[in-house]
Amino acid sequence: MDGNGTVLIVAQNDDEWAAVTAHLTDQFGYRVLIVRTGPEVVATLLAVHVDLVVVEAGGNIAEGVALLTELRVAHPEVVRLLVLEADAGPASQAISQGAIFQFLRKPLDAEQICLMIERGLETRELARRHRILSREFKFPGDAAIFGERQSIPLRVESQRFEKLVYVSEKMVELCDLARQAARTDLPILIQGETGTGKELLARAVHYNSLRRSSPLLVQNCGGMSDELLHSELFGHKRGAFTGAISDRLGLFRAADGGTVLLDEISEVSPSFQVSLLRFLQEGEVKPLGSDKTLSCKVRIVAASNRSLKMLVAKGEFRQDLYFRLKGFEFEVPPLRDRPEDIPALAEFFAAKHAEALGRKILGISAKLIERLMAYDFPGNIRELENEIRRMVALTKDGEYLTTRHLSPAVAEAIPRRDLRNPAGFALDGTTLKEQVESLEKHLVRETLGRHRWNQSRAAEELGLSRLGLANKIKRYGLGESG
Repeated sequence: MDGNGTVLIVAQNDDEWAAVTAHLTDQFGYRVLIVRTGPEVVATLLAVHVDLVVVEAGGNIAEGVALLTELRVAHPEVVRLLVLEADAGPASQAISQGAIFQFLRKPLDAEQICLMIERGLETRELARRHRILSREFKFPGDAAIFGERQSIPLRVESQRFEKLVYVSEKMVELCDLARQAARTDLPILIQGETGTGKELLARAVHYNSLRRSSPLLVQNCGGMSDELLHSELFGHKRGAFTGAISDRLGLFRAADGGTVLLDEISEVSPSFQVSLLRFLQEGEVKPLGSDKTLSCKVRIVAASNRSLKMLVAKGEFRQDLYFRLKGFEFEVPPLRDRPEDIPALAEFFAAKHAEALGRKILGISAKLIERLMAYDFPGNIRELENEIRRMVALTKDGEYLTTRHLSPAVAEAIPRRDLRNPAGFALDGTTLKEQVESLEKHLVRETLGRHRWNQSRAAEELGLSRLGLANKIKRYGLGESG
C-alpha cells in the first residue's frame, strides 16, 4: 500500500474529481483509484487493499445506497462515504442501510472531503485498537474444556502487498522486488504452484504501477484453441470464422495503456507462441479477418504453474519468447516452504470470514497454529483459506478457533519440530559415527519425503548442493519407496 492508504472513488466524471484527487495525493499522500461501475468496484476490492470508498450517488440515490449496502456486507472493514447532489433528498436511508461514516453534498470541496476521509480512517483505527484490547481481556468460558486457552490474538504483525499477507523473509524479498518492478514497463513472469497467489501478485503489480488507472484484463490460456485464443487477445472482424457475428476488439486493444495477465502461459501452442512473440516485439495486433495492423501499448504479465525454463530445455516452449516474458521473473514459494506465514494468513482469513459471517472470534489457539504449521497444504493458500473458513463457520460466537473443528488430514499432520527432533527416534549403531550417520539418513529421507522427492528443494533446506544430496541418497541407499 502506498503512502497513508488507498481511497477508491466511484464517480462518472473523472474531471470533476481532479482537484480532490490532486489534494488527496499531494497533501495527504493517499493513493487514489477512480472507477465508474459496480463491477469495477468489486474487481478492484478483490485485487487491492482499499481503506476507504467514496460513492458519488449522482441522480440515483437508491443505486448508491445499494452499492454501499453491498460493501457493508462484503467489506465491512472499508470506511464508506456518500456524496449527494445539492438538491438530493434526505440521506437518512443511506446512513442506516449502508452504515456510512458520513455524507457530503455537492459542489465538491477538496479540503472538506480530504478532512472527512482523514477523520474516517482515524475512527476506523481507533475502533480496530478497541477490538484488539477487548479480545485481549476476554476469555471464553469453555476454553479450558478443550485445553487450549493459550492463544494468539487475531491481529498478528505481518506485511502486506495489497491482498498478499506474509511475514517470511522469502516473501518479503519477493514483494520488495515486485514493488520495484511495478514502476517499470518490463514484462513480468510469475511462476509457482497452484494456489500460491500468482494472480494476487500480478494484480498488486498492476495497481502499484503507473498503469493503475487503466484496465487490468485477465486471460486464461489453458485449454483454448489457437483460433479462439487469437480472437480473445487480438480480436476479430465479423465473419472471420463461423460464429463471428460481430467485430471483437480483443483484450490487447481493450487494455491499451494498462496490463494483460496471461495465465497458464505454458499451455499455448508453438504456433501461437510465435504470435505472442511478434506482439511483444512490435506492439502490434492484427485481428482475425482484417488486413489492418493496429498498435497498442500494454504490459504483459504471464503466469505459469510449470517451469518455463524446464519446458524450454525440453523443446516445448520457445526460448526467445521465454526471454521476452522474463523482464522480471518471480517464483512464488509454496506454503510448505514458508510455514512462518501460516499464523499471519490464518488470523487474516479468520478475521475476514468472521466479519463476513457476523461471528465474533476471540483468537486462534496455539495448538491449532501448531497443527496448521505441521501440514504441507498441497493446495497452498487456497486450501488454508478453505480450512479456516470452514472452522469459522463451525465455531460459535465468543469462542476461539481450536483443533476440534480441523479436517482429518490437517489434524493428523505430524508437527514439523517433531520431525526434526531426534527425541523418540531410535538411533542405530553403537559408536558416535554410526549414530550420526543413522540420524543423517533419517533427516535426509524425511526431508525428501516432505518435499515429494524434489531434490532441489530438499538440498536447499538441508544446506547441500544437488550433487551432495545425490551422493547421500546413493550412500544410504534411499529411494522414493522408502
